[in-house]
Formats: sequence, structure tokens, C-alpha cells
Amino acid sequence: MQIEKLRGKELDQLFRSILSLQDLEECYRFFDDLCTVNEIQSLAQRLEVARMLREGFTYHKIETETGASTATISRVKRCLNYGNDAYQMALDRVYEKEQK
Repeated sequence: MQIEKLRGKELDQLFRSILSLQDLEECYRFFDDLCTVNEIQSLAQRLEVARMLREGFTYHKIETETGASTATISRVKRCLNYGNDAYQMALDRVYEKEQK
């Protein structure tokens, strides 16, 4: 499994740090210090691509609305179909919170 290749002390620390954040403002502050603007936007773009794929949008529509390349869209689709279901899990949880 790909996840096992990632595991390590530094990533554990990173993920624990992310999990310790208490609200959106703390996330903005942490990620602003951690990543470049382009890196943050790329991560957000991939999540939006996953949401749109899940909702049945075409590659063309996703490309037009997000600016993502077809390579990025294909990679996200591959993760949705054959990955760890993490996009699904995250999107489901966000949707559930929005419905409350």
C-alpha cells in the first residue's frame, strides 16, 4: 500500500499538527506559513476536482471551472476509483457538516 511508503516521524508530526488546528483561521495561518500560495491552491484545486468528478461533471467542465489540467483531473479520478477513499471521506464529512 502506498501509505506505508509515506509513514515516518516527520509526516506524523505534520499530520498531528494539522489535526491540532481548531478552526479555519488557524488553518489559514498554518498553511500560509507551511506552503506557498501555489501549493495551497493546487491542493484546493484537487479537492474541487474530486467534488466535481463525484458529481458527474465532464472533464471539459472541470477544466474550464477549475483551471486543472486533464492530467490532474485524471490523477484525481484514478484516486477516486482506486485510491484509499480519502477524497470521498473528506467530502462526505464536509457535506455532513454543511447540512447541520
